[in-house]
Amino acid sequence: MNRQLAVRACEGLREFRACVALQSEIWGEADLEIVPDTIFVVAEHTGGQILGAFDGDRLVGFTLAMPGLREGAVYLHSHMTGVVAGYRDRGVGRMLKLFQREEALSRGIRLIEWTFDPLEMRNAHFNLNRLGAIARRYLPNLYGVTSSPLHRGLATDRLLAEWYLDSPRVFAALGGELAPPEFAGTIDIPSSLEDWKSSDLPQVQTLQAAIRARFSEEFARGYAALGVGRTPAGSAYQLAPWSQF
Repeated sequence: MNRQLAVRACEGLREFRACVALQSEIWGEADLEIVPDTIFVVAEHTGGQILGAFDGDRLVGFTLAMPGLREGAVYLHSHMTGVVAGYRDRGVGRMLKLFQREEALSRGIRLIEWTFDPLEMRNAHFNLNRLGAIARRYLPNLYGVTSSPLHRGLATDRLLAEWYLDSPRVFAALGGELAPPEFAGTIDIPSSLEDWKSSDLPQVQTLQAAIRARFSEEFARGYAALGVGRTPAGSAYQLAPWSQF
């Protein structure tokens, strides 16, 4: 636990603008996909969340979420979470997500969703294994090909994480007691992917197309991605039939 850090709701334009400035610090000045302060204002006024992690008065991480409505139920779509470099791997992202969960539950909101890149396995492990989210939808090129250096000119394929905040699965995950799933299929991600990202874009594109086809096929069968596990060649998404929600 980071005793010196505090997570709370951000308040007012000054703190919203600090979130905007933090985007450039985290993702780089060349990223033209910066979310402006006006969107933070809209989120606050429409029932969303702007949460900050503070080291004293310094903002070192934030989360932005928007309200949504599906089949008559309100949920939150968590659009963006970022932590500055010096505070990563210190549990700040987890602190933000736990505060996000408690704040949502305090308002009777039981579901938070967000998207993540299926090629980023650390994020997949965090989302599925540590938080207890599941993924049942694959969204090809969701944001289009963007100017962001982070996307490297790739199609912005995304998995949609569904985080059912008061489900037994999530309680087990947050307590460190989520058992590995009994899976019926896997989608393999080779460890060489990390090298390809910096040196072989065509290989990354080939892998992206292959897993897009696999996820689309498995999800059409009613399967969900429930976890990530190690393999001799890298790692793999673990999939099984899912009809709980």
